Amino acid sequence: MQRSAPRTRLTRILACAAVPVMLVAAGCSSDSDDSGKAQGQGGTTVSASATPSPSQTTKAVEPARFAKLPEVCKAISAKTTASLVPKAKTKNGTPAVSSDLASRGGCSWNGLEDKGVKGSQYRWLDVSFYRYESDASLGSGQERAQENLAKELAKVEATPGAKNLRTVVATGIGDEAKTVTYRLRKTDEDFVYTSVVARTGNVLVLLSYNGAGYAGADTPSEKTITSGAVKAVKEAVAAVAAANK
Repeated sequence: MQRSAPRTRLTRILACAAVPVMLVAAGCSSDSDDSGKAQGQGGTTVSASATPSPSQTTKAVEPARFAKLPEVCKAISAKTTASLVPKAKTKNGTPAVSSDLASRGGCSWNGLEDKGVKGSQYRWLDVSFYRYESDASLGSGQERAQENLAKELAKVEATPGAKNLRTVVATGIGDEAKTVTYRLRKTDEDFVYTSVVARTGNVLVLLSYNGAGYAGADTPSEKTITSGAVKAVKEAVAAVAAANK
């Protein structure tokens, strides 16, 4: 024969039947003792106020350092662009199409300088900015920019047809930077390229500078192209900080 539940327990069960399910689960369990702890399997007591596991909490991320980008076509001074691309078709640069100028933007200059019987010199300068926000699921803006720096560097290093490619760590440019110099044959001429991938905080700066000699003109030296690229990217990186003062 089964024994009847004690009166106090029966009264408690009837009282709990009259309250919402959420409240019953929270405080009316018939397996709770007087100390407010629930009995687990095997009689082990488990505190009702146990600390949530790390997977249940939101990961805090470092705030993004920079909130906006500079005006891209003015990020490199007119004096510098004039010296690197002497006969630019568009003196003030041609802006790239962007649907979100707060997060990405670009500008380019290109031109052919005619030197008469000495031939002609062609130059192209291109700069792009990418800004990353901090995100709890993706990481801080700085971490995201760092990850994308590695991806962009890999793209440059995989340039089809590139010869004598060399990657070098560049010091004194933002938080980190690398230059990639190589030669590329196109339009029946030898082009010399230097691409710089640089990061300053949560902003990635990608700059490419290249040139070639036409109609008998000498091919520009790697030193000339690389020094020009480094000068321009330093100005671009500095423009990010200036825009956020």
